[in-house]
Amino acid sequence: MSDLPISTIVGGAAFVVGLIFGATAQRTNFCTMGALSDIVFMGDWRRFRAWMLALAVAMIASQAMHHAGLVDLGKSIYLQGPLAWAGAIIGGLLFGFGMTLAGGCGNKTLVRIGGGNLKSVVTFLVVGLFAYMTLKGLIGLGRVQIESLTNIAVAGKAANQGVPALLAALGLPETIARWLVVTVIAGGLLVFCFKDADFRAAPHDIIGGLIIGLMVPAGWWVTGVLGNDEFDPTPLSSFTFVAPIGDTIMYLMTYTGSTINFGIAAVGGVIVGSFLSSLAGKSFHVEAFSDAADMGRHLTGAAMMGIGGVMAMGCTIGQGLTGISTLSATSFIALVAILFGGVWGLKYMEEGSVGAALKAVLARG
Repeated sequence: MSDLPISTIVGGAAFVVGLIFGATAQRTNFCTMGALSDIVFMGDWRRFRAWMLALAVAMIASQAMHHAGLVDLGKSIYLQGPLAWAGAIIGGLLFGFGMTLAGGCGNKTLVRIGGGNLKSVVTFLVVGLFAYMTLKGLIGLGRVQIESLTNIAVAGKAANQGVPALLAALGLPETIARWLVVTVIAGGLLVFCFKDADFRAAPHDIIGGLIIGLMVPAGWWVTGVLGNDEFDPTPLSSFTFVAPIGDTIMYLMTYTGSTINFGIAAVGGVIVGSFLSSLAGKSFHVEAFSDAADMGRHLTGAAMMGIGGVMAMGCTIGQGLTGISTLSATSFIALVAILFGGVWGLKYMEEGSVGAALKAVLARG
Protein backbone atom coordinates (compact mmCIF):
# COMPACT_ATOMS: atom_id res chain seq x y z
CA MET A 1 0.00 0.00 0.00
CA SER A 2 2.92 2.34 0.68
CA ASP A 3 3.73 2.24 -3.05
CA LEU A 4 0.31 3.59 -3.98
CA PRO A 5 -0.10 7.32 -4.63
CA ILE A 6 -1.54 9.10 -1.62
CA SER A 7 -4.47 10.29 -3.76
CA THR A 8 -5.36 6.67 -4.51
CA ILE A 9 -5.22 5.69 -0.84
CA VAL A 10 -7.37 8.66 0.19
CA GLY A 11 -9.75 8.07 -2.71
CA GLY A 12 -10.20 4.41 -1.81
CA ALA A 13 -10.89 5.20 1.84
CA ALA A 14 -13.26 8.04 0.87
CA PHE A 15 -15.20 5.64 -1.36
CA VAL A 16 -15.63 3.25 1.58
CA VAL A 17 -16.90 5.90 4.01
CA GLY A 18 -19.11 7.27 1.23
CA LEU A 19 -20.47 3.76 0.73
CA ILE A 20 -21.43 3.60 4.42
CA PHE A 21 -22.90 7.10 4.26
CA GLY A 22 -25.02 6.32 1.20
CA ALA A 23 -26.28 2.97 2.46
CA THR A 24 -27.21 4.48 5.83
CA ALA A 25 -28.95 7.52 4.33
CA GLN A 26 -30.93 5.28 1.97
CA ARG A 27 -31.95 2.72 4.57
CA THR A 28 -32.90 5.23 7.30
CA ASN A 29 -34.32 7.88 4.91
CA PHE A 30 -31.94 10.48 6.35
CA CYS A 31 -32.80 13.74 4.59
CA THR A 32 -32.78 17.38 5.64
CA MET A 33 -35.57 18.47 3.31
CA GLY A 34 -37.63 15.46 4.31
CA ALA A 35 -37.10 16.33 7.96
CA LEU A 36 -38.33 19.89 7.39
CA SER A 37 -41.26 18.62 5.34
CA ASP A 38 -42.27 16.29 8.18
CA ILE A 39 -42.32 19.25 10.58
CA VAL A 40 -44.13 21.71 8.29
CA PHE A 41 -46.82 19.37 6.98
CA MET A 42 -47.19 16.70 9.69
CA GLY A 43 -45.73 18.14 12.88
CA ASP A 44 -43.36 15.15 13.08
CA TRP A 45 -39.92 16.07 14.46
CA ARG A 46 -38.29 12.61 14.50
CA ARG A 47 -36.24 12.93 11.31
CA PHE A 48 -35.16 16.43 12.28
CA ARG A 49 -34.03 15.08 15.65
CA ALA A 50 -32.04 12.40 13.79
CA TRP A 51 -30.36 15.21 11.85
CA MET A 52 -29.62 17.14 15.04
CA LEU A 53 -28.20 13.95 16.60
CA ALA A 54 -25.85 13.61 13.62
CA LEU A 55 -24.78 17.23 14.11
CA ALA A 56 -24.05 16.69 17.82
CA VAL A 57 -22.09 13.48 17.17
CA ALA A 58 -20.09 15.10 14.36
CA MET A 59 -19.25 18.09 16.54
CA ILE A 60 -18.19 16.11 19.61
CA ALA A 61 -16.08 13.57 17.70
CA SER A 62 -14.44 16.18 15.44
CA GLN A 63 -13.55 18.46 18.34
CA ALA A 64 -12.16 15.49 20.28
CA MET A 65 -9.93 14.63 17.32
CA HIS A 66 -8.74 18.24 17.13
CA HIS A 67 -8.07 18.36 20.88
CA ALA A 68 -6.11 15.09 20.69
CA GLY A 69 -3.94 16.49 17.90
CA LEU A 70 -5.07 13.94 15.29
CA VAL A 71 -6.19 16.69 12.93
CA ASP A 72 -5.92 20.47 12.86
CA LEU A 73 -9.40 21.75 12.01
CA GLY A 74 -7.89 25.21 11.66
CA LYS A 75 -6.61 24.05 8.27
CA SER A 76 -10.11 23.35 6.96
CA ILE A 77 -11.74 25.79 4.53
CA TYR A 78 -14.45 26.48 7.08
CA LEU A 79 -12.08 28.24 9.48
CA GLN A 80 -9.67 29.79 6.99
CA GLY A 81 -10.37 33.19 5.50
CA PRO A 82 -12.81 35.92 6.53
CA LEU A 83 -16.30 35.72 8.00
CA ALA A 84 -18.36 35.35 4.82
CA TRP A 85 -21.73 36.28 6.31
CA ALA A 86 -23.41 37.60 3.16
CA GLY A 87 -22.50 34.59 1.05
CA ALA A 88 -23.70 32.32 3.85
CA ILE A 89 -27.08 34.08 4.05
CA ILE A 90 -27.72 34.53 0.31
CA GLY A 91 -26.29 31.16 -0.63
CA GLY A 92 -28.03 29.41 2.26
CA LEU A 93 -31.42 30.83 1.31
CA LEU A 94 -30.91 29.87 -2.35
CA PHE A 95 -29.80 26.37 -1.48
CA GLY A 96 -32.56 25.78 1.06
CA PHE A 97 -35.30 27.02 -1.28
CA GLY A 98 -33.79 25.17 -4.25
CA MET A 99 -33.62 21.81 -2.51
CA THR A 100 -37.38 21.85 -1.99
CA LEU A 101 -37.95 22.36 -5.72
CA ALA A 102 -35.42 19.67 -6.65
CA GLY A 103 -36.80 17.11 -4.21
CA GLY A 104 -33.85 17.03 -1.82
CA CYS A 105 -30.38 18.37 -1.01
CA GLY A 106 -27.10 17.23 -2.55
CA ASN A 107 -26.91 14.17 -0.35
CA LYS A 108 -30.48 13.15 -1.16
CA THR A 109 -29.83 13.67 -4.87
CA LEU A 110 -26.98 11.14 -4.79
CA VAL A 111 -29.03 8.70 -2.70
CA ARG A 112 -31.95 8.94 -5.11
CA ILE A 113 -29.66 8.32 -8.08
CA GLY A 114 -28.55 5.10 -6.41
CA GLY A 115 -32.20 4.19 -5.96
CA GLY A 116 -32.94 4.55 -9.67
CA ASN A 117 -34.32 8.10 -9.80
CA LEU A 118 -33.66 9.57 -13.25
CA LYS A 119 -34.88 13.01 -12.14
CA SER A 120 -31.95 13.12 -9.74
CA VAL A 121 -29.52 12.33 -12.55
CA VAL A 122 -30.66 15.53 -14.27
CA THR A 123 -30.50 17.41 -10.96
CA PHE A 124 -26.96 16.11 -10.42
CA LEU A 125 -25.80 17.43 -13.81
CA VAL A 126 -27.41 20.84 -13.36
CA VAL A 127 -26.11 21.25 -9.80
CA GLY A 128 -22.59 20.46 -11.03
CA LEU A 129 -22.87 22.86 -13.97
CA PHE A 130 -24.08 25.81 -11.88
CA ALA A 131 -21.63 25.02 -9.08
CA TYR A 132 -18.73 25.35 -11.50
CA MET A 133 -20.24 28.47 -13.07
CA THR A 134 -20.34 29.99 -9.58
CA LEU A 135 -16.87 28.76 -8.63
CA LYS A 136 -14.95 29.64 -11.77
CA GLY A 137 -17.39 30.79 -14.45
CA LEU A 138 -19.65 33.69 -15.31
CA ILE A 139 -21.64 33.68 -12.07
CA GLY A 140 -18.36 33.66 -10.16
CA LEU A 141 -17.82 37.32 -11.09
CA GLY A 142 -20.86 38.34 -9.06
CA ARG A 143 -19.94 36.02 -6.21
CA VAL A 144 -16.47 37.55 -5.91
CA GLN A 145 -17.93 41.07 -5.89
CA ILE A 146 -20.35 40.20 -3.09
CA GLU A 147 -17.57 38.63 -1.05
CA SER A 148 -15.21 41.57 -1.54
CA LEU A 149 -17.88 44.02 -0.35
CA THR A 150 -19.21 42.08 2.61
CA ASN A 151 -16.60 39.67 4.01
CA ILE A 152 -15.31 40.58 7.47
CA ALA A 153 -11.62 39.92 8.15
CA VAL A 154 -10.89 38.44 11.58
CA ALA A 155 -7.11 38.11 11.21
CA GLY A 156 -5.31 40.02 13.92
CA LYS A 157 -8.40 39.98 16.15
CA ALA A 158 -8.84 36.23 16.37
CA ALA A 159 -6.86 33.19 15.25
CA ASN A 160 -9.65 32.23 12.84
CA GLN A 161 -13.40 32.64 12.35
CA GLY A 162 -14.28 29.77 14.67
CA VAL A 163 -16.56 30.62 17.58
CA PRO A 164 -13.93 29.54 20.18
CA ALA A 165 -11.31 31.77 18.57
CA LEU A 166 -13.73 34.70 18.50
CA LEU A 167 -14.48 34.16 22.20
CA ALA A 168 -10.75 33.85 22.91
CA ALA A 169 -10.25 37.26 21.29
CA LEU A 170 -12.55 38.62 24.01
CA GLY A 171 -10.30 37.17 26.72
CA LEU A 172 -11.64 33.67 27.34
CA PRO A 173 -8.98 30.87 27.08
CA GLU A 174 -9.56 29.12 23.75
CA THR A 175 -9.62 25.56 25.13
CA ILE A 176 -12.23 26.54 27.71
CA ALA A 177 -14.18 28.43 25.04
CA ARG A 178 -14.06 25.42 22.70
CA TRP A 179 -15.45 22.94 25.18
CA LEU A 180 -17.94 25.46 26.54
CA VAL A 181 -19.38 25.86 23.03
CA VAL A 182 -19.40 22.08 22.45
CA THR A 183 -21.06 21.43 25.81
CA VAL A 184 -23.77 24.05 25.31
CA ILE A 185 -24.58 23.26 21.67
CA ALA A 186 -23.96 19.51 21.40
CA GLY A 187 -25.26 18.87 24.91
CA GLY A 188 -28.37 20.91 24.20
CA LEU A 189 -28.97 19.03 20.96
CA LEU A 190 -28.66 15.65 22.68
CA VAL A 191 -31.21 16.71 25.27
CA PHE A 192 -33.47 18.03 22.49
CA CYS A 193 -33.25 14.69 20.68
CA PHE A 194 -33.68 12.20 23.50
CA LYS A 195 -36.24 14.05 25.58
CA ASP A 196 -38.80 13.05 22.94
CA ALA A 197 -40.42 9.65 23.54
CA ASP A 198 -41.31 9.20 19.86
CA PHE A 199 -37.68 9.67 18.87
CA ARG A 200 -36.47 7.29 21.54
CA ALA A 201 -38.89 4.73 20.10
CA ALA A 202 -37.50 5.15 16.55
CA PRO A 203 -34.27 3.09 16.43
CA HIS A 204 -33.76 3.62 12.70
CA ASP A 205 -33.66 7.40 13.22
CA ILE A 206 -31.23 7.06 16.13
CA ILE A 207 -28.98 4.68 14.20
CA GLY A 208 -29.10 6.90 11.13
CA GLY A 209 -28.13 9.98 13.13
CA LEU A 210 -25.29 8.20 14.90
CA ILE A 211 -23.75 6.69 11.76
CA ILE A 212 -24.11 9.79 9.58
CA GLY A 213 -22.65 11.91 12.38
CA LEU A 214 -19.64 9.62 12.69
CA MET A 215 -18.94 9.83 8.96
CA VAL A 216 -17.86 13.48 9.34
CA PRO A 217 -14.92 12.73 11.70
CA ALA A 218 -14.22 9.67 9.55
CA GLY A 219 -13.72 12.08 6.64
CA TRP A 220 -11.37 14.23 8.74
CA TRP A 221 -9.40 11.08 9.61
CA VAL A 222 -9.12 9.97 5.99
CA THR A 223 -7.78 13.32 4.77
CA GLY A 224 -5.96 14.48 7.92
CA VAL A 225 -4.38 11.23 9.11
CA LEU A 226 -4.40 8.75 6.25
CA GLY A 227 -3.67 11.54 3.77
CA ASN A 228 -0.96 13.16 5.87
CA ASP A 229 2.00 12.84 3.52
CA GLU A 230 4.95 15.22 3.93
CA PHE A 231 5.64 15.31 0.18
CA ASP A 232 2.06 15.35 -1.11
CA PRO A 233 -0.30 16.35 1.75
CA THR A 234 -4.02 15.96 1.20
CA PRO A 235 -6.12 19.09 1.89
CA LEU A 236 -8.09 18.59 5.09
CA SER A 237 -11.74 17.99 4.20
CA SER A 238 -14.77 15.87 4.93
CA PHE A 239 -18.26 15.39 3.53
CA THR A 240 -19.82 18.07 1.36
CA PHE A 241 -21.61 17.57 -1.92
CA VAL A 242 -22.16 20.66 -4.11
CA ALA A 243 -18.67 21.52 -5.36
CA PRO A 244 -17.66 17.80 -5.37
CA ILE A 245 -20.58 17.08 -7.72
CA GLY A 246 -19.05 19.58 -10.15
CA ASP A 247 -15.60 18.07 -9.56
CA THR A 248 -17.01 14.61 -10.25
CA ILE A 249 -18.46 15.68 -13.59
CA MET A 250 -15.12 17.23 -14.57
CA TYR A 251 -13.26 14.12 -13.42
CA LEU A 252 -15.46 11.87 -15.54
CA MET A 253 -14.82 14.07 -18.58
CA THR A 254 -11.07 14.55 -18.07
CA TYR A 255 -10.08 11.33 -16.31
CA THR A 256 -6.65 10.93 -17.92
CA GLY A 257 -5.61 14.43 -16.86
CA SER A 258 -7.29 14.51 -13.45
CA THR A 259 -6.56 13.26 -9.96
CA ILE A 260 -9.22 11.82 -7.73
CA ASN A 261 -9.84 13.54 -4.39
CA PHE A 262 -11.89 12.87 -1.27
CA GLY A 263 -15.02 14.63 -2.55
CA ILE A 264 -15.12 12.84 -5.90
CA ALA A 265 -14.59 9.41 -4.35
CA ALA A 266 -17.15 10.12 -1.61
CA VAL A 267 -19.76 11.10 -4.22
CA GLY A 268 -19.21 7.79 -6.00
CA GLY A 269 -19.35 5.90 -2.71
CA VAL A 270 -22.67 7.46 -1.68
CA ILE A 271 -24.28 6.54 -5.02
CA VAL A 272 -23.00 2.97 -4.93
CA GLY A 273 -23.89 2.56 -1.24
CA SER A 274 -27.42 3.74 -1.89
CA PHE A 275 -27.69 1.47 -4.93
CA LEU A 276 -26.62 -1.61 -2.98
CA SER A 277 -28.91 -0.73 -0.09
CA SER A 278 -31.90 -0.22 -2.38
CA LEU A 279 -31.24 -3.56 -4.06
CA ALA A 280 -30.94 -5.31 -0.70
CA GLY A 281 -34.14 -3.68 0.52
CA LYS A 282 -35.92 -4.35 -2.80
CA SER A 283 -36.77 -0.66 -3.12
CA PHE A 284 -34.84 0.08 -6.33
CA HIS A 285 -37.12 1.44 -9.03
CA VAL A 286 -36.73 3.73 -12.01
CA GLU A 287 -38.56 7.04 -11.76
CA ALA A 288 -38.78 9.84 -14.33
CA PHE A 289 -40.36 13.29 -14.54
CA SER A 290 -44.15 13.24 -14.40
CA ASP A 291 -44.58 16.27 -16.67
CA ALA A 292 -42.90 19.43 -17.97
CA ALA A 293 -43.74 21.36 -14.79
CA ASP A 294 -42.05 18.70 -12.68
CA MET A 295 -38.93 18.92 -14.83
CA GLY A 296 -38.97 22.72 -14.67
CA ARG A 297 -39.11 22.68 -10.87
CA HIS A 298 -36.18 20.29 -10.66
CA LEU A 299 -34.08 22.30 -13.13
CA THR A 300 -34.77 25.56 -11.27
CA GLY A 301 -34.10 24.00 -7.89
CA ALA A 302 -30.89 22.35 -9.08
CA ALA A 303 -29.58 25.67 -10.45
CA MET A 304 -30.36 27.38 -7.13
CA MET A 305 -28.62 24.58 -5.23
CA GLY A 306 -25.51 24.83 -7.39
CA ILE A 307 -25.25 28.60 -7.00
CA GLY A 308 -26.29 28.69 -3.37
CA GLY A 309 -24.11 25.79 -2.27
CA VAL A 310 -20.98 27.48 -3.59
CA MET A 311 -21.88 30.92 -2.23
CA ALA A 312 -22.57 29.42 1.19
CA MET A 313 -19.42 27.25 0.96
CA GLY A 314 -21.46 24.10 1.47
CA CYS A 315 -24.81 22.34 1.59
CA THR A 316 -26.88 20.85 4.39
CA ILE A 317 -24.09 18.33 4.92
CA GLY A 318 -21.10 20.49 3.96
CA GLN A 319 -22.03 23.43 6.20
CA GLY A 320 -24.74 21.90 8.36
CA LEU A 321 -22.68 18.94 9.60
CA THR A 322 -19.07 19.22 8.43
CA GLY A 323 -18.74 22.99 8.76
CA ILE A 324 -20.46 23.18 12.13
CA SER A 325 -18.28 20.34 13.42
CA THR A 326 -15.39 22.84 13.15
CA LEU A 327 -17.43 25.45 15.10
CA SER A 328 -17.10 27.92 12.21
CA ALA A 329 -19.17 31.06 12.70
CA THR A 330 -19.96 31.19 8.97
CA SER A 331 -21.29 27.64 9.13
CA PHE A 332 -23.78 28.53 11.86
CA ILE A 333 -25.05 31.45 9.76
CA ALA A 334 -25.28 29.27 6.65
CA LEU A 335 -27.19 26.52 8.42
CA VAL A 336 -29.82 28.92 9.77
CA ALA A 337 -30.24 30.40 6.27
CA ILE A 338 -30.53 26.95 4.67
CA LEU A 339 -33.19 25.84 7.15
CA PHE A 340 -35.12 29.09 6.70
CA GLY A 341 -34.86 28.78 2.92
CA GLY A 342 -36.05 25.18 3.12
CA VAL A 343 -39.15 26.05 5.12
CA TRP A 344 -39.78 28.99 2.79
CA GLY A 345 -39.57 26.68 -0.22
CA LEU A 346 -41.93 24.14 1.33
CA LYS A 347 -44.49 26.85 2.03
CA TYR A 348 -44.05 28.08 -1.56
CA MET A 349 -44.91 24.59 -2.82
CA GLU A 350 -48.06 24.85 -0.70
CA GLU A 351 -49.01 28.49 -1.33
CA GLY A 352 -47.85 28.87 -4.94
CA SER A 353 -46.48 32.37 -4.30
CA VAL A 354 -43.03 33.38 -3.05
CA GLY A 355 -44.42 36.41 -1.20
CA ALA A 356 -47.31 34.55 0.40
CA ALA A 357 -44.96 31.74 1.39
CA LEU A 358 -42.56 34.20 3.07
CA LYS A 359 -45.44 35.78 4.99
CA ALA A 360 -46.55 32.32 6.11
CA VAL A 361 -43.04 31.44 7.30
CA LEU A 362 -42.64 34.70 9.21
CA ALA A 363 -46.08 34.33 10.75
CA ARG A 364 -45.30 30.76 11.78
CA GLY A 365 -41.92 31.75 13.24
